[in-house]
Amino acid sequence: MEPITLVELAGATGGRLAGADAPAGALVGPDVVIDSRQASRGALFVALPGERVDGHDFMAGAAEAGAAAALVTREVDVPLPQVLVAGGVRALADLATHVVARGKARGLVVVGVTGSSGKTSTKDLIASVLESGGPTVAPPGSFNNEIGAPLTACRVDAATRYLVTEMGARGLGHVAALCRVTPPTIGAVLNVGHAHLGEFGSVEQIAVAKGELVEALDANGWAVLNADDPRVIAMALRTQARVAAWSSRQDPVETGAALRVWAADIDADELQRHRFTLHVAGDDRPPARADVTLRVLGEHQVANALAAATVALAAGLEPDAVAAALSAAQPRSRWRMELVERTDGLAILNDSYNANPDSMSAALVALSRLRRPGGRLVAALGDMLELGDGAASAHRGIGELAAELGIDELVATGAFGHDLIAGFGDAGSSRYVEDVPALTRHLDGSLGPADVLLVKASRGLALDRVADALVADGGARP
Repeated sequence: MEPITLVELAGATGGRLAGADAPAGALVGPDVVIDSRQASRGALFVALPGERVDGHDFMAGAAEAGAAAALVTREVDVPLPQVLVAGGVRALADLATHVVARGKARGLVVVGVTGSSGKTSTKDLIASVLESGGPTVAPPGSFNNEIGAPLTACRVDAATRYLVTEMGARGLGHVAALCRVTPPTIGAVLNVGHAHLGEFGSVEQIAVAKGELVEALDANGWAVLNADDPRVIAMALRTQARVAAWSSRQDPVETGAALRVWAADIDADELQRHRFTLHVAGDDRPPARADVTLRVLGEHQVANALAAATVALAAGLEPDAVAAALSAAQPRSRWRMELVERTDGLAILNDSYNANPDSMSAALVALSRLRRPGGRLVAALGDMLELGDGAASAHRGIGELAAELGIDELVATGAFGHDLIAGFGDAGSSRYVEDVPALTRHLDGSLGPADVLLVKASRGLALDRVADALVADGGARP
């Protein structure tokens, strides 16, 4: 953020000055951190209570690192100016809203992204494209909750032209709350699927929650909607903003959207990196087309790229510039369709960051298209969490899909691993293993140099450790 005075900080967060004496006009910033180890000279340290540690216990370290002030919920005897607030998370959100409001007064464009799957990959593509139009702030990884989103927003400074914020939800009202922190100019809803179904209760409730993003837009904003998902395009009725629709199938002309974006002539290379012709049409622009060749892997990335293109076009970028930026975009967030080839030839597709039925299906489809001469396709899968009463059935369905796609071996772990194997049946070889070490040992001893391995599960199973161990064991080709 642009450095602000202590008195402005107190006003923005509803707090009062306390702690070490410091002029009310003393400046704080640009960095805002919640980890004292990341404190820099001039930084604001936000002392949050955690599950295992309390940020207030680390204020001395923040002061030693050069922090200029701290947001606290209780005064601490440390030589550091403090702003005493009622709640740390709420104060952080209020500060982010203040920073964004100052940015929007200068023309900052705020992009909100939500959906059941693909949020982080699409957020990364959006950031890559918008950066071609000006300085852009976007979250690292999946900073998409009540702490990560405001921390990202607090990185906005006087030069920032675009802010991209990823909005996750585990219940009704969560997206709406994030929209109050960073009021969006453009809101993109990617899809409505089964992620967190156990917490929402139904797909219809998930649609209600995701639609909170477009409800937060004003009449000058843009609602970027997936025309291929009926629940998403129906959100056009829930917003006063202009509607931009995209499709990976056809011209979404029937939507009546003010801006239409679609793909044609979709094709892929041997690594499942797709190319297509980007088409653009709308009320206030002549039809245009441009060629896109993606560097990210998987057919589902075409939809992600179209969403990113539509956001950028709504933000004012030209089709040729959008296509060029998409074609240059590289993966930014780890463990998402990350393909590594070991020195012995084994290829590991690490998509272990998270999983739900939609993303698991997309990853299996991508794996099925990566078969190499003389090699096998092996899927190492674990639980998809937070699916509620339908979890067992959903896992059996994924096993059935793996069988239909011709996967040669399924190795499963987790509470629903046996359901994955039951769905897979006798389509190929299968094995249940108890934990990550056992999974790693089995794979390390059974995979051949022409094989392709997919590693995927929900984050709670930490299967990234399996992929990382296998890569380290065999080395990786540059």
